[in-house]
Amino acid sequence: MFIAKVVGSVVSTQKAETMVGHKLLLIEPYRINAETRTDMTTTGRTLVAVDTMGAGENEYVLVVQGSSARMTPETKNLPVDAVIVGIVDSIRVGKNNVNL
Repeated sequence: MFIAKVVGSVVSTQKAETMVGHKLLLIEPYRINAETRTDMTTTGRTLVAVDTMGAGENEYVLVVQGSSARMTPETKNLPVDAVIVGIVDSIRVGKNNVNL
């Protein structure tokens, strides 16, 4: 599981029938800044993830990948590799609140 920021959406009019009706979002994985531990920094990658939570652009989300992505009721038996399973409200590292 990792934290990512929703940076956009993906529209695909031609796709596997089982994927019809599933919202696809473009996400950018983030990590805790190793120096300050009070903010997040991008990993520089982007991925497409199925949204099961109703996430929106610029929100930080929890994402699972691989076989875990097919373990939610909404994605069971779907050809997916990344799924948004939560929306992040806040992050703490030790006594520090992490700025989102």
